[in-house]
Amino acid sequence: MHDASAVQSGVTSSERLGRRAAPYILILPSIILAFWIIGFPIWDVANMSLHAVNRFGQLKGFAGFDNFSHLVTEPLFVGCLFRTLIWTVSVVGGTVVLSMPIALILNENFGGRRIARIIIMLPWAVSLTMSGIVWRWALDGQSGMVNATLFNLGIIHRPIAWLATAGTAFPVEIAIGILVSIPFTVTVYLGGLASFPVEIFEAAKIDGASPWQEWRYLTFPLLRPFINIALVLNTIYVFNSFPLIWVMTQGDPANSTDIFVTWLYKLAFRYGKLDVAAALSLVMFLILLSFTIAYSTLAMRDEEESAKSTGAPGSAGAGAQTGAIST
Repeated sequence: MHDASAVQSGVTSSERLGRRAAPYILILPSIILAFWIIGFPIWDVANMSLHAVNRFGQLKGFAGFDNFSHLVTEPLFVGCLFRTLIWTVSVVGGTVVLSMPIALILNENFGGRRIARIIIMLPWAVSLTMSGIVWRWALDGQSGMVNATLFNLGIIHRPIAWLATAGTAFPVEIAIGILVSIPFTVTVYLGGLASFPVEIFEAAKIDGASPWQEWRYLTFPLLRPFINIALVLNTIYVFNSFPLIWVMTQGDPANSTDIFVTWLYKLAFRYGKLDVAAALSLVMFLILLSFTIAYSTLAMRDEEESAKSTGAPGSAGAGAQTGAIST
């Protein structure tokens, strides 16, 4: 009797162990494949950054951290780092801010809303390379559409070489970077706005809340997770954005529009410094990884504190926010 119960308990334990292990076993091939696809290139680049590499990609000998020392002492390193930070912060910040009112307008019911959404999404349907080519033609200093339009409106009296001078080329590229990044961010915001419960907004209107109060106490708190997603994804995309700047100016004039990713291309394929380029790519990866981990940690901590202060996420938190409006 005792032996039978022992066997039964043993079988039960093994079944429980099998049930617990089954999900991990099922996803193990995907995890291995993901680690191989992501991990091998990182390991390969890290290995190249620690060796001397010729123009053909052959490792010549162990160099330690000499490539990183050469990278830091390069005359363009500090300037590219500064411009990369300005480029990323300006484009991401401008995109996140400007996309908010556009998404709020497109979320309202009005005639022609579908057409308006299609128009907003059009820049997203065009590749960055094609967008760069079109804007390079439009900003041409002699026969560009921008100069012709401004001249006809009487705003300028002589052609402006937008992409040929350092003072205008980089700000223009930042503005175009914001323009081509807005469609994706608007899509993220619209997805968040569509998931909001309508009841809490109706309750807020019954309580006499103004549109500003609805946005401040309901829309913005509920939209915050989607803002976090837009910030992280846009930062990764913009930080690594190569086609737009390369097609328009190739980092010129005089490297005044070079950011890390365009300088990386020049180091590897124009100057043949594959080892220094590998060190730069590893530095870029560590910067992005550090930002993603730090921001994600802060965002999750902020959401946990917000959930604790409002009671519980979801309807309870929304109810607390609605009560805050009425007071």
